[in-house]
Amino acid sequence: MSIRIGVAQFGATTDKQANLATATELIERAAADGLELVVVPENAMYSNPDPNADISGAVETLDGPFVTGVREAAKRLGIAVVAGMTERLQDDHRASNTVIAADARGELVGVYRKVHLYDAFGYRESDRIRPADFAPLTFELGGLTFGVMTCYDLRFPEMARLLVDAGANAIVVPAAWAVGPSKEDHWTTLARARAIENTSYLVVSGQTGPRCTGQSMIIDPMGVIVASAGEAPGIASGVVSADRVDQVCAKNPSLANRRFSVSAS
Repeated sequence: MSIRIGVAQFGATTDKQANLATATELIERAAADGLELVVVPENAMYSNPDPNADISGAVETLDGPFVTGVREAAKRLGIAVVAGMTERLQDDHRASNTVIAADARGELVGVYRKVHLYDAFGYRESDRIRPADFAPLTFELGGLTFGVMTCYDLRFPEMARLLVDAGANAIVVPAAWAVGPSKEDHWTTLARARAIENTSYLVVSGQTGPRCTGQSMIIDPMGVIVASAGEAPGIASGVVSADRVDQVCAKNPSLANRRFSVSAS
């Protein structure tokens, strides 16, 4: 069994209405192209490049306008959607960097709150975002089990392995991968490495320039890039298949041969 999926990319701003309109347009384009799943980047709801900005007035709950709009688009168009947003928390002045997954009926099938925060390369995400405890988000589609993580999580191999241990054989990564020396190379190298070492698909969706690298990709379990969106806003799509995962695992049974386990504790 195989399905066609897509990675959508654009550069979100502080204009939440415009961001939702752009995300909705990309979802519409994906559905018109016959895709069954589209992944929209991290922080698609709202993105402020100023690390000192007060974002408290921009954050939303899971029943707010952004998630509601994404779910309505998913239901209206009959396509599953994964998208990043900034979620208001009741018990902390900081927010959560959150990814939601909606199925083709518009039902919210799961939420992932970012575990590893981007306190690196001169940036401190933890000043306004609270790190979450690990709680795997997985969902079934087209004979595959998709697991979700976010951006900086990609640098932690144990994160992807925990999702694989939770049953995932395709890992979805909404991101806003910042530009900088070697950063685009890191993005591609790390995504391919996570695919190869876990014999799983990597489905990575990044925000575009000028602040982020774009380069959204679908990578197969052998590490082959089967689709790439390049630098400009748009969508790249490709076919994913549980049979392909089985073929690669038969050739390279590294998961069966492992002698160590990982733990979220």
